[in-house]
Amino acid sequence: MRKIKIFDTTLRDGEQSPGVNLNYTEKLEIARQLERLGVDVIEAGFPAASPGDAASVKEIASIVKGCSVTGLARSTQNDMDIAWDSLRVSDEPRLHVFIATSPIHRQYKLRMTKEEVVENAVQSVKYAASKFPVVQWSAEDASRTELDYLAFIVEKVIQAGAKIINIPDTVGNTTPIEYAGIFKYLKENVPSIDKVQLSTHCHDDLGMATANSLAAVLAGATQVEGTFNGIGERAGNTALEEVILALYTRKDHYNAGTDIVLNEIKRTSDLISRLTGMVVPGNKAVIGNNAYVHESGIHQDGVLKEKTTYEIINPELVGFNVNNMFLGKHSGRHAFKTRLEELGLEVTEEEMKKLFITFKELADKKKEMTDDDLVALVLEEKLSKNESFFDLKSIQIQYGTNQVPTATVTLSGRDNEMIQEAGTGAGSIEAIYNTLEKSIGEEVKLLDYRIQSVGAGRDALAQVFVKIKYKETESSGRGLAQDVLEASAKAYLNAVNRVIYLKDRESVSI
Repeated sequence: MRKIKIFDTTLRDGEQSPGVNLNYTEKLEIARQLERLGVDVIEAGFPAASPGDAASVKEIASIVKGCSVTGLARSTQNDMDIAWDSLRVSDEPRLHVFIATSPIHRQYKLRMTKEEVVENAVQSVKYAASKFPVVQWSAEDASRTELDYLAFIVEKVIQAGAKIINIPDTVGNTTPIEYAGIFKYLKENVPSIDKVQLSTHCHDDLGMATANSLAAVLAGATQVEGTFNGIGERAGNTALEEVILALYTRKDHYNAGTDIVLNEIKRTSDLISRLTGMVVPGNKAVIGNNAYVHESGIHQDGVLKEKTTYEIINPELVGFNVNNMFLGKHSGRHAFKTRLEELGLEVTEEEMKKLFITFKELADKKKEMTDDDLVALVLEEKLSKNESFFDLKSIQIQYGTNQVPTATVTLSGRDNEMIQEAGTGAGSIEAIYNTLEKSIGEEVKLLDYRIQSVGAGRDALAQVFVKIKYKETESSGRGLAQDVLEASAKAYLNAVNRVIYLKDRESVSI
């Protein structure tokens, strides 16, 4: 079977999803999980976009060793120099450089002729190849580019040193037959095509990203780019979990496979969902919570007699934990630590001490702590430990149908000073946020608020996601608690603390 490489762009294209703003620690956590999953390439970011992005890419490139790390660059020497500084620490520095090739992009965005685009592409690839051992070149909006011109420029960049050619369906405009036709045309009309790998990168504007990517595989592509959960700009990117499982389940048809550790797929999906705040729909293929639930009596009867009557994927194959292990208030430190290790959660001894105390406190209130609870607990500790300038000490809410909701909060500030304020609002959440804004002493604008449960049952943990604007900076935050109101307050403060942390880092770097 042909080996299909998986190129994950969750940390670059995925982060361009509206409302998603990952910090350095979150990006590193996702990168480590992608490494455990076994992806071939991680696109860690766009180094020239900001000093923070460059620093994150550099850190990921220095830590991740189980797969290649790359970064995106426009066809400018400055972009490529910044990318080189971030990526040269990796085991195999590789660059992803692009330029638009379609008529509409040439005319309205680039304002360049065909010849000028070719010259720019060739010069940028030559410059990149003088630094990077592996250069991937992308023809942005390739699916709307004249085929003869696309073949011409692809040949030129191969001669200039490109080793991977990516053919993106940038606006999700094409169809499987059309997209496969582009790859077939290139294989027949580019003399040096056998010297390179062909890659597919699709967007889901018309709901065909997965189908288009698989059509490209059948037409000769050996690398698929996308994101987990299909997140990304506009309607998102190719959902990698769908492509991976399609290749695995229908290997008889595609005669191709990947090196992905399949039972890490669900954990990867859950982590990305939690950190981005983008909830996975229950009916999402492969990783949705309803993907293996059978409601129809006829279906239930069939599955009880023989699973494969209505179930083509074993849920445990992709990491759904059917036999969820429970820990309770009587569980000891050893059992707690062992379960974290079994879940692949890496924590330091210092983190373990704090986590076990928090675990015991929650276990006194909840009858059972599920694996989902443990994962959420660990992420909460790991991702907020450097961002605790304002810390929630206590919160009290007065609410009644015939009275104005009132909140009283006590915080510790940056210099450990105690801050206590009270405020009102139209509802409990507004009362809390109005009071927190008074405590902070500056305007904080709430842009988004979402809530979801971790697990099920009356005692399920609440996880709140917020997006705010503070000090002219947009920031997201998460809060976890058994009480919805406490989780809401924590999420708000987490978002504020991130801005303070970011501003402090910027002042140090200056």
